[in-house]
Amino acid sequence: MTRKMLVLLISTVAFLDGCTLIPRYTRPDAPIPSEWPEGQAYENVVSDPDVLASELKWRKFFTDERLQAVIETALQNNRDLRVAALNVERARALYRIQRAELLPTVNASAAGLQERVPAKISGTGYSLTVEQYSANLGITSWEIDFFGRIRSLERRALEQYFATEQARRSAQILLVSEVAAAYLALAADRENLELARSTLEAQQASYNLIRRRYEVGLVPELDVRQVQTRVDAARVDVARYTELVAQDVNALNLLAGSSVPDDLLPDALSIVAPLPDVSPGTPSEVLLRRPDILQAESRLKAANANIGAVRAAFFPRISLTTALGTASGDLTELFQSGTFAWSFVPQAVLPVFDPALWTSLKASEVEREIALAEYEKAIQAAFRDVADALARQGTVGDQFDAQQSLVNAAAEAHRLSYVRYEKGTDIYLNVLDAQRSLYAAQQGLIAVHFARLANQVRLYAVLGGGGDPE
Repeated sequence: MTRKMLVLLISTVAFLDGCTLIPRYTRPDAPIPSEWPEGQAYENVVSDPDVLASELKWRKFFTDERLQAVIETALQNNRDLRVAALNVERARALYRIQRAELLPTVNASAAGLQERVPAKISGTGYSLTVEQYSANLGITSWEIDFFGRIRSLERRALEQYFATEQARRSAQILLVSEVAAAYLALAADRENLELARSTLEAQQASYNLIRRRYEVGLVPELDVRQVQTRVDAARVDVARYTELVAQDVNALNLLAGSSVPDDLLPDALSIVAPLPDVSPGTPSEVLLRRPDILQAESRLKAANANIGAVRAAFFPRISLTTALGTASGDLTELFQSGTFAWSFVPQAVLPVFDPALWTSLKASEVEREIALAEYEKAIQAAFRDVADALARQGTVGDQFDAQQSLVNAAAEAHRLSYVRYEKGTDIYLNVLDAQRSLYAAQQGLIAVHFARLANQVRLYAVLGGGGDPE
C-alpha cells in the first residue's frame, strides 16, 4: 500500500502541470479606427514624434521644480493612492492563498482516548476501560487538481491581482494630472487676482480724479457714477478671486495629503516651466498601454479563467487524506517498535445531477461577455479622451494668438479713448467701455493660457503618462 501511495503522489505532481479547461484567450480587436481623427481641428497638432507619453516619466514632463515637489508629496501622502496600493497588497495575498491550494497541507496531530465500556455491551460480561493514544503526521482532504479547477481559480486570482496593480497605476496617473491641474488653476487664479487688484487701483485713481473734477464743476455727476461702477466691479472681482485662490490652495492640500508650503505655491502661469510636447502615436500603440485598458483586459482574462473552474466542476473531484504515525493502548509505549500505523483514504465525488452547475456555467460565460463589453468600452472611451485633447491642442494655439492680439488692440483702444477724453472730444463712457473690454480681454488671455497648459497635462495623462514607479 505504501508503494501505491508513492505512485499516486508522483502521478499527482505530474498532473499539476497539465492542461486546464480554460477557454483559449485571444486579445479582442480594438473597436476603434486605426488612426486618430483628421480635420481642421487637428491640423495644428504639435508633437514630438520621438517621445511617447507612456515612456516619458513624470519628472521629465513636469520640469518645474516646485511642481515636482508638490507631486512627490502627493505620491507619498495622498490617501486615495495609498488605498489603491493597499488593494494591490490585498490582491497579492489573495492570489498566494489561492495558489497555496495546489499544494497539500501537512498537519501533525496527537490524540488520546479513554473509554469505559459497560459489561452489558462489552461482549465479555465484564466492564472494560479502553485506552488508545496516537501521534500522526498527515494530509487532510487534499484535492488533487486533475482537471484544473484549482489552477483555473489560481489564474483568475492572478489576473485580478494584475487588474488591481493596473488600477493603482491609473490612480497614480489621475493623481499626478490632478495635482498639476490644481497647481495651474492656482497659478491662473492668482494671476487673475493680481490683475483684479491692479485694475482696482487704476479704477480707484480714475475715480479720485473724476471726483475732483466734478467737485470743481468740470465734469457732470454721471461721469463720477459711471467710473464708480467700474471700481465696485473690480472690488467684486478681487473678493471673488481671493476666495478662489483660497479654495485652490485647499484643493491642492487635499491632493497632496498635507499642507503645501507657501514657497512651493505658484504666483502666475508665466513663471511655470513650459511643458514638452509628446507624440500621440497610433491608437493601437498608445491605448493598449494605458493602465485602465490593461486593467479591463485583466478582468476579461479573469472571467475567462473562471469558466475553466466552472467547467472542471462537471468532472470528478478527487481528494486524498493520508496519515503516518504511531498508535498504542499505553501512552508509555507510543513510540516503541510495533506501533507504526498508517491510513490512506482517497475519495472521488462525481456530480450526477446538479442543475446549479449548468446555471453557473451560463453565468460565467455571461460574465465574460460583460467583461468583454467593458473592455471594448474602455478602449472607445480612451480613444475619445485622446481625440478631444488633440482637438483642443490643435486649436488652442490659434485661440491664444487671437486672444493676445485682442489684448493688444483693446489696450490701444483704451489709450486712444482716454486721450480723446482728456482733449474733451469724447465722453467718459467710451473710456469705461474701453477699460471694460481691456479687462475682459486680459482675463480671457489668462483663461486661454491656462487651458493650453491644462490640455498639455491632460493629453499626457490620457496617453498613459505619469504612471511610472518612483
